[in-house]
Amino acid sequence: MNRKYLPLAGALLLTACSVSAAGDDYTVNVAMPPAANGETAFIVNFDNGDKIDSVMVENGRALFKGSVESPVLARVLVNGERYGNFILEQGDITLQRGGAVTGGKLNGELEKAMKGVEAIQAKAAKVPQDSSYAANMAILEKEYNLYMDSVIAANATNPIGYMFFINQAYEYDLPRLNKALEQYPAMKDYQRTAKLVSALQQKQKTQPGNKFIDFSVTNDSTTQSLSDYVGKGRYTLVDFWASWCGPCIRETKVIKKIREEFQGKPLDILGVAVWDEPANTEAAIKRHDLPWPQIINAQSIPTDLYGISGIPCIILFGPDGTIISRDLQGEELVNSVRTALDPSAAAAGPATPAN
Repeated sequence: MNRKYLPLAGALLLTACSVSAAGDDYTVNVAMPPAANGETAFIVNFDNGDKIDSVMVENGRALFKGSVESPVLARVLVNGERYGNFILEQGDITLQRGGAVTGGKLNGELEKAMKGVEAIQAKAAKVPQDSSYAANMAILEKEYNLYMDSVIAANATNPIGYMFFINQAYEYDLPRLNKALEQYPAMKDYQRTAKLVSALQQKQKTQPGNKFIDFSVTNDSTTQSLSDYVGKGRYTLVDFWASWCGPCIRETKVIKKIREEFQGKPLDILGVAVWDEPANTEAAIKRHDLPWPQIINAQSIPTDLYGISGIPCIILFGPDGTIISRDLQGEELVNSVRTALDPSAAAAGPATPAN
């Protein structure tokens, strides 16, 4: 997998919003598509999923009014769909359909912090695609990490610091995360942080060389287990994915290439749909022509067991259920399968994924 340079504003802008002061009133005005009229909209705590407020969508708007004890990083949900993340706080807050948020004291501070991120992102976009690219991007990555640390330190006890911290934390391994939590102990109080620590612990237990951990999922009265497919004397490539995940859909082209290249070999492919609605999964299977078996409605059962914090996550299991590789994509994934099934083909070099 190629090194990821500067996640930058892409991830952060998903949560760029507004904020609130302890025990004070708020209004949150959210632009909605016409199809949402008559539906119930919820303000949900981003960290733990608790519902904070609800209102019916009318005339393309969800208008919330209430009070909050302290600033909360939140999101708006309608029928399971996300219509924007923001920091709930005292003031008149507006969320536009494009994701822009106005109103609230902390939101002004957040906007300033985001400008610093965007400035580094702009520098990255101008780096020439030549032999100096990797070195220049490494310099910018260091600048980015230092900037992120400065924002977290200045906001270590409010939702801005949490938002920046959790964005960084998903890039950490377990020792680095534990060190960061020693530096910012307030972050230990968040449920997402605790889940991430647990996920990294599980990830250590499911590295290559370890046997698979079984799980069972029931969908529409049908129960399937990973052991129905893995450890049956054949190699099994398992793709943990979701219909809403663009990178997951793009990686299916690579999986189709692998399926074509190793047709007739002792290799099976299995999809496991996580964090998704079954109807959306089934529609995506048809739309993208995914011909391999699927375990649907797995939600967080396998991701908790395997320490998966981001998808797609693709794991190659050996005939006896031993993990051979995980967290690879593109040519690295193709070559891991080649090495396992046909070492002589792996030495021949990379192949181009199917279009």
